[in-house]
Amino acid sequence: MLDLKRVCDNFDEIKTAISKRAGNYSFLDIIKELNLKRREIITTVENLKAQKNIMSEKIAALKKNKQPCDDLILANKDESEKIKKLDDELSVILDQMNGILYNIPNIPHSSVPVGKSDADNKVVRHFLKPTKFNFEPKAHWDIGENLKILDFAAAAKISGARFTVYKGLGAKLERAVINLMLDTHTKNGYTEVFPPFMVNRDSMVGTGQLPKFEEDMFAVKNTNYYLSPTAEVQLTNLNRNEILDEKALPINYCAYTACFRAEAGAAGRDTRGLIRQHQFNKVELVKFTTPEISYEELEKLTFDAERILKLLKLPYRVSLLCTGDMGFGSSKTYDIEVYMPSYNRYVEISSCSNYEDFQARRANIKFKRDGKNFLVHTLNGSGLAAGRTVAAILENYQNADGSVTVPEALVKYMDCSIIK
Repeated sequence: MLDLKRVCDNFDEIKTAISKRAGNYSFLDIIKELNLKRREIITTVENLKAQKNIMSEKIAALKKNKQPCDDLILANKDESEKIKKLDDELSVILDQMNGILYNIPNIPHSSVPVGKSDADNKVVRHFLKPTKFNFEPKAHWDIGENLKILDFAAAAKISGARFTVYKGLGAKLERAVINLMLDTHTKNGYTEVFPPFMVNRDSMVGTGQLPKFEEDMFAVKNTNYYLSPTAEVQLTNLNRNEILDEKALPINYCAYTACFRAEAGAAGRDTRGLIRQHQFNKVELVKFTTPEISYEELEKLTFDAERILKLLKLPYRVSLLCTGDMGFGSSKTYDIEVYMPSYNRYVEISSCSNYEDFQARRANIKFKRDGKNFLVHTLNGSGLAAGRTVAAILENYQNADGSVTVPEALVKYMDCSIIK
């Protein structure tokens, strides 16, 4: 959430910055209107309080001289009631302004390219060239079904569309990928966390999923719980309503969780296979930093996520997202995209973002410096999405006979070098 004072004091500048993002945020103008009312009320209240103070002094003087002052006392009471009524109006206006802010996205960083869609994103680097085959490559869903390691029909029977049952070496491959990710990240300074998969509404509001993206979330009926869409929610809220020691920063967390998303607006896009599921496994990375180093830490976070793809020797590229393609709460985002032969294109496997103080203000996460409290900057990124990693392995490591070579980095976890 943006700082209300900053929005009110720099309204035109903020509106211009927000207008570069995707979506219609014309309702931001309501804040300007409400702020004018707020200032009018504050001025009126200040004048009434000044009059009330003068009246109180007169009443005190009259009482001291034992002179009648009943009319003034009644007038003073009337002034108090007017002030209370205006204070109540002011409280309602502030609630309305804050309610609007919960639906306003973050301001893009100055280094973010201006654009309308992913076509305007800037590719900043590549790793390896796209995989080439001397045979017609298959899609990962066909490979998985042929090897009997992915069972989409069973998942549909048990749950419905966009779920997957992993079997045998398929289940072991998913687990191996997750273990490689956790082992790698913990060796590189991240503290592993294994959190609950259900979170309360306050946690979802704290990281920005609610109230704006309610339709994409799975709410647990008759409870205050939601199935978590990403461990970003749990890891960021570990320190909600806390004041951290500056010397402890940066704090680095990683966590494996199952993730749950309704994908309400994704009809017809990547619905086959493992790319866009209602339930999927992911290892998440989260950092808490001081403002001065948060963009340096974003580069480190992105590199840490890339490290997994380098270990697996999967071709990928890194793109800097433009203003029109960034997520709601991010100030700057790098997408890591793995090459998928069946798609003949790169597919997102991680988004690494700096939220600056956007989430910290919502979740009330601060650090102490020289006796004063300041908001931390929060960063997060997938390190990586496990299902998409498995899909990329199946497609990039497939062989002409239908088997799949196990990447060298996973052999010790799989106890085999080929899936057939």
